[in-house]
Amino acid sequence: MPRTVNPDDFKDKQKEVPDSEYARTIPCNQLSISAPFHWLSLGLHDFVRMPLISAFYGLCFMAAAIGIVLLVQWQGTHLVVMPSLVVYMLIGPFLALGLYDAAWEREKGHSASLIHSMKAISRNSTSQWAFAVLLAVCMIFWMRIAALLHALYPSVQGAPLTEFMPFLVIGSLVGLVLACVVFSISAFSIPVMMERRVDMMTAVFTSFNAVKSNIPAMIVWAALICGGILVGFATYGIGMLFTMPILGYGTWHAYHETIKKKHHP
Repeated sequence: MPRTVNPDDFKDKQKEVPDSEYARTIPCNQLSISAPFHWLSLGLHDFVRMPLISAFYGLCFMAAAIGIVLLVQWQGTHLVVMPSLVVYMLIGPFLALGLYDAAWEREKGHSASLIHSMKAISRNSTSQWAFAVLLAVCMIFWMRIAALLHALYPSVQGAPLTEFMPFLVIGSLVGLVLACVVFSISAFSIPVMMERRVDMMTAVFTSFNAVKSNIPAMIVWAALICGGILVGFATYGIGMLFTMPILGYGTWHAYHETIKKKHHP
């Protein structure tokens, strides 16, 4: 059974719970609703201080977004959007790893390098791949639910708006619930797996607990992330060159401010 570690455990080294323990929950701090804007400003600072690394990963995110946009235009149907997003969910966390590593190196007072950031994928690859697959499964499940909800779609062309309401309302509510679940389990999972080298379930429980304990701040952070992604796709991927590195660096600072450290003075 997963359990929540008491914060008092971290005050005494003899009580410290080892990172190797499976499926536990690392405690979190309480955040103010304005904290996400601080993370964003720190991410912007890192973006300016590390132009080469920022440009490399920004180009990678931009290429992925452009690929999705071109695929949708080429196919002429929205049905390819969800499969494309599944692929994006698989590669996105690994691209973000490089940004987390770069921000971590600067935080330690080291000089961040592109090569070092690219090696971050090997720090806890088993758990990270397992988490990427978990995200892909969530997206596939989301696709199946969406397909079932299409049964509520009016079969008559030019139907009045009232005929669309069951489809729109139920579809929006289901999508909102699934989006909240995915955000909750992924907000801090990758950073904690990289730094603490914990298992996937510990990372998921820790992330979920942190989001649940700081709902107002997490709503603001989720809105900022969605805004950055929308700007990226609205500009045919070009905006990703700027928004994704800033959000990636910001996520690392969000993780360090939210999840309690192993030792406290």
